[in-house]
Amino acid sequence: MIMTAALAASVFPSAAMAHGADDQDVIQQGTASYYADRFQGRRTASGQPFDQRQLTAAHRSLPFGTKVLVTRADTGQSVEVTINDRGPFVKGRVIDLSKSAADELGMLYRGTAPVRLTYLP
Repeated sequence: MIMTAALAASVFPSAAMAHGADDQDVIQQGTASYYADRFQGRRTASGQPFDQRQLTAAHRSLPFGTKVLVTRADTGQSVEVTINDRGPFVKGRVIDLSKSAADELGMLYRGTAPVRLTYLP
């Protein structure tokens, strides 16, 4: 576990690493946002066309294809997404979600939500 935490800290230096046993796979905490409709159909950094109806997300450094559980810190709602783009590039934001993923988290009205990110196998 120490080696995993050290590796994660070196790969994700801004990540807020959790210390509790239940949260040992939490890799980052912060604010989630979601893509504007104007990005529909545009090519993502992975080369895939962006589709608001898919459960996808952008992250600054996680490898494309990584599966992540995004959980709202304030409500406990969660959604599984696949990383296929880079971003967000707004201070304090850790992930940018497709509209479908944001809807699953109930954050369409507010636009942002506090979240924690957890690796999925």
